[in-house]
Order: sequence, then structure tokens, then C-alpha cells
Amino acid sequence: MRVLVTGASGFLGRAVAGAVRDAGHEVRTFQRRPSGVDRVSDVLGTMTDAAAVGRAVDGVEAVVHLAAKVSLAGDPADFERVNVEGTRTLLAAARAAGVSRFVFVSSPSVAHTGSSISGDGAAPASPAHARGDYARTKAAAELLALAADAPGFAVVAVRPHLVWGPGDTQLVGRIVDRAARGRLPLLDSGAALIDSCYVDNAASAMVAALDRADADEVHGNAYVVTNGEPRPVADLLGGICRASGVPTPRWHVPAGVARAAGSLVEAVWRVRPGEDEPPMTRFLAEQLSTSHWFDQRRTRQDLRWAPSVSIDEGLRRLAG
Repeated sequence: MRVLVTGASGFLGRAVAGAVRDAGHEVRTFQRRPSGVDRVSDVLGTMTDAAAVGRAVDGVEAVVHLAAKVSLAGDPADFERVNVEGTRTLLAAARAAGVSRFVFVSSPSVAHTGSSISGDGAAPASPAHARGDYARTKAAAELLALAADAPGFAVVAVRPHLVWGPGDTQLVGRIVDRAARGRLPLLDSGAALIDSCYVDNAASAMVAALDRADADEVHGNAYVVTNGEPRPVADLLGGICRASGVPTPRWHVPAGVARAAGSLVEAVWRVRPGEDEPPMTRFLAEQLSTSHWFDQRRTRQDLRWAPSVSIDEGLRRLAG
């Protein structure tokens, strides 16, 4: 197929564009700067430019939509414009262009309300209960996308959880930077079980979703994608730190204190935003102190997919 991949200049987007290309499809990408992916055709533009979006979808048969504003802080209106209205614009343009398959790349945070998740499936996205502007607007966008599912326009949402791997400047980069400066604490005992997804597995799941999007049991549904290997947060953080050659976290902070501090930092950031991400937010404190791992049986059965890279193998690759 001729496939449009949006957001292909990002860490996961580059991997997805490459995986879709390697699966034998003709790939066009759409983002603000060149993707850097070999043997694809770049179209430059933003999700807020309807004319550019229209040019990007012209002549394609399928879309994998990753482009989003991803941050722990920022102007709420920016999240709304890019994540919600950008998705609305892309859906309309895709339908008008005759696209038949649409994979919306979402996040488990769209259904996370702050409490532990232990072996759940993909709960419904909830903008009213999601934590933070990113999760809230991604939840609204996912609902828009799934509501557009119709005969001849198959939509599926895929929620990769905590994607990491070599070259990751988001999750891995922030962990390594904070650990190197001695600013990476463990909340409570660090025993909360969390699952994650090695980048190659997340990319192959997108290809599987693209291939299976029009199956009766798949379209119109959301799927969480993980490695299926939940580990204590202390073990995962420690493994990433050791693979990256920085000290593992040694000091502990009560989760309640971190959540309160995160709420305070968010309030200050809204008035006087810093140049970088805030050091702590309530959402981040909740992610580091509560279990969040997911039942993968339906994902693997419906998408006919399974991860190929274990966490241990991923850490070996991260170490180089």
C-alpha cells in the first residue's frame, strides 16, 4: 500500500516509518522537518495547516498517525490545536482522499486515572479523567478517531506503553540525564510493577495493526502494546542506568510527597514556565509510584503479533 506516516521525525515515528517500508509498503512521511528515514518521501508541514495535511494524504491508501505535541507541560491550547484539532483535520482529509485504513497511535495514559493498573486491558479513553494536557487531548483525539470508524474507513487505536531503546531522547534521555546529576529518586520502595515496550516491538505492532485494521474483530478498537514483561520500577530504571553507564537511583522519596510536589511544580510552571520539562509533575509521580501493566492476550490474538525483542535483549542493545 501507499502509506502516510505522520510524526516520522520522532523516535518512535522513525522506527515505524522504517518498519512500514521494510514490510513492503511505499511510505510517505509528514512532519515539520525531514524524517531522516531512508527510501521514504517526506512532505513537510504541521498538523495545524489543513492545506499541508491535504497534500500529505493525497494519493495514499492508509495512514499511521503519530504526530502529536508530547510534553509534561506547555500551553493547553497548543495541545488542543495539535493533538485534537490536528487529528480532526487529518481524519477529514483522509476520508476525502479515499484512505481505507487509519491507525491512530495513542497512549495508555488516555485511560489512566492515577490508580494502579494490574493486568487490565485497554479501558475506554477518558478526557475527563486523564492526567495532564497531553493525556487529556490524546484521549479526546482517540475518541474522535474511533468514532470515525466506518465501512471503507477502518480505524484502530494502538497504545504503546513507555517506548524506549537506543537513540531515545525522551524516556531514556531524561532518565540518564537525571541519574547522572543525582536527581533520579525512587518513589516509595520502587517496587511498583510497570511494563514497557522496546521500540522495535512497538514499530512491528503498528505494522500489524496496519495489516489487520480492516478485520472485523480489530477495527473500531483500541489495543495496549507492551513487551508483556512487567518489572519493578527500580529494576527497569536500574537496568537503563547501568546500560547507559550512569549511577542507578539510590535515594527514596515518599510517593505522597512527590505527588504534592508535582502539583506545586505544575502550578508554578503555568505561571512561570521553565525552558525545559518540569522536574516533577503529579502525573509523573503517579507513573513512578503505581503499578501499570496490561493483559496482552487480546492484543496479540487480534493483531496476530508478538514482541520479538525482550527487555534484557533491549538493554544489551542500549548498552551497545
